[in-house]
Amino acid sequence: MAISIRAEDIFHIGNFPITNSVLLAVVAFIVLIVLAIILRSKLKMIPGGIQNIAEAVLDGALGLMDSVLGDRRKSEKYLPVVLTVFLFVLCSNWLGLLPGVGSFIVRTGDGTVPLFRSPAADLNFTLALALIAVTFVNALGIAAIGLKGRLKVFFNFKNPITFFVGILELISEFAKIISFSFRLFGNVFAGEVLLTIMAFLLPYLAPLPFMCLEVFVGFIQAFIFGMLTLVFISMAVSEGHGEESVAVAN
Repeated sequence: MAISIRAEDIFHIGNFPITNSVLLAVVAFIVLIVLAIILRSKLKMIPGGIQNIAEAVLDGALGLMDSVLGDRRKSEKYLPVVLTVFLFVLCSNWLGLLPGVGSFIVRTGDGTVPLFRSPAADLNFTLALALIAVTFVNALGIAAIGLKGRLKVFFNFKNPITFFVGILELISEFAKIISFSFRLFGNVFAGEVLLTIMAFLLPYLAPLPFMCLEVFVGFIQAFIFGMLTLVFISMAVSEGHGEESVAVAN
């Protein structure tokens, strides 16, 4: 039994290594695209069973976003970003828990390694996802209040207090990336280690309760990642965000 923090290389495209976590992330991406195409092809004016479930999920997501953004138009505008982040993380987490995912073994120059690995159990994946999320947050903030308005949050020279608060806001942007990436990585990797140890010590029945727990944890981590993205978007697109931070400091 071997537990590796680093994702294993499967092959290379030029100098770029393709790891087993990247492969499963691609599979998750393809699964979501296929499901989206299937659902789109089956849309009807009078919804059926699957469409009813999808519409209920969308309505619930919009209601949740309304409670944060306070505006249905904003919720509808930013729903694709937040829901895409949530579904991608959820699909990645759950695919990594499927029985047999870690059983496909391939031979590489470093020996035999699993063909697939949960993407979020690779810090490179969670760091990249965090960078994309924070970049999108700032891009949406610029689109909403303009480049000057967004920069004013970080660089405000009215007085020493606003300048200091702006520097704290800038530091918090980098802290978001660290928080995003390590929270998701730590929880998913710890779950994989737990399942691996239980499967080794007491195979078959013993891992089942922990598998159910990890399914729940996978959902919670995807939900937290999506909600934090939503909250950060709400802060970024608010014109009064910078002034509110100064008011709190005062």
